[in-house]
Amino acid sequence: MPKSKWRDWARGQRDALPDLSEQVSAHLRVFLRSRGVRRVLAYRALSGEIDVSALAQDFELLAPRARFRPSPRLTLHPWASATELSRFGALQPPADAREVPLSGVDAVLLPGLAFDPQGRRLGYGGGFYDRLLPGYGGLSVGVIQAALVVPRLPAEAHDCPVEWLATETGVSRTLSPAP
Repeated sequence: MPKSKWRDWARGQRDALPDLSEQVSAHLRVFLRSRGVRRVLAYRALSGEIDVSALAQDFELLAPRARFRPSPRLTLHPWASATELSRFGALQPPADAREVPLSGVDAVLLPGLAFDPQGRRLGYGGGFYDRLLPGYGGLSVGVIQAALVVPRLPAEAHDCPVEWLATETGVSRTLSPAP
């Protein structure tokens, strides 16, 4: 099935799921603490995504901003600076917010429409995280409801799998960790 069909399926499934943000965040909190994590690139949740904002009580969270010029990419900014609505519908930092380098980030939490046990992520199609992750040496964690972890998703050469998956049942290592 092509990614567009998977996206339609995942959105329909996600709309019927309860909010499991509290349970997933509790597992993430324990996992990240056990790894000595301090600074985390998180995301401001869209409707239906797991909201990880409660982690701001325990970690220094950063928020991404999608930029499109000169080329599509994510920039990282202090969490509290995310006060502007993005074209995708999530809060993001304004264009002039202070940037934080990825090199100082201990973990990246990635939202998605679905993941598979190999760590493949079905995102929204912009490729922003696939541009961010190559060469990143910290933890990469997909954040998703367990009902949206499917046996296998389509993958392309530029897709960057995550090393860990966080769901309401816990945090587990993927079968094929990211290189």
